[in-house]
Amino acid sequence: MTRTVATIEARMNSSRLPGKVLAPVRDKPCLELMIERLRRVPSLDGIVVATTTAPGDDAIADLAHRLGVACCRGSEDDVLERVRTAAHTHDIDVIVELTGDCPLIDPDVVETVIATYRRVQPDYCANIVERSYPIGMDTQVFSRAVLDDVARRTDDPADREHVSLFIYTNPQIYRLHNVHAPAEVSRPELRLTLDTPEDLAVIRAIFDALYPANPDFGLSEIMALLDAHPHIAALNAAVPHRHV
Repeated sequence: MTRTVATIEARMNSSRLPGKVLAPVRDKPCLELMIERLRRVPSLDGIVVATTTAPGDDAIADLAHRLGVACCRGSEDDVLERVRTAAHTHDIDVIVELTGDCPLIDPDVVETVIATYRRVQPDYCANIVERSYPIGMDTQVFSRAVLDDVARRTDDPADREHVSLFIYTNPQIYRLHNVHAPAEVSRPELRLTLDTPEDLAVIRAIFDALYPANPDFGLSEIMALLDAHPHIAALNAAVPHRHV
């Protein structure tokens, strides 16, 4: 059987918010909340945390162990090889590439991208090539074979740091398919990601408002909350998004 597994790239070393993936939200590390949400994705056969061999990332490996989630450790800079090692070590056929700065990830969005990948059968299926979903819903799906092909083709440090960059910037080599957000949640400028203290304030406000009554809240509920309380989204509206 084909194994479809989510890889979460996570490390403690972050220039704008060090330790962000383990920052507490409702007494849980952000990474734990993200894993909790990914466990509700029906098509996932597993989750692997792809962290580094740096001693500072021992805490991430310890969290994965406590949660019963696989962990694979590798290079801090060559993230492509880190994810590729995780795929080979854990027999992953289809990689659902995610980053640890998406604790608000909607399981339904992840499932939609996986289902589209299976239906269309491109080399690469994602919702970021033409962004329509909010930042923080980023989901990319491709096979281990495609990642192996990328590893053979490029040694460029940018390609090795940004796992799928070489794929979606080379449409003449790979067949790409972009998933567009439904109109009601199409807010590409909205930051639901975790990269700065302002982002963390937004994430904490959203979890505080929605999590106690409904831990399974999704993107629609987030949108309704932000529409009703625009001061929350305003907390990080001025933060510039880092494009690759």
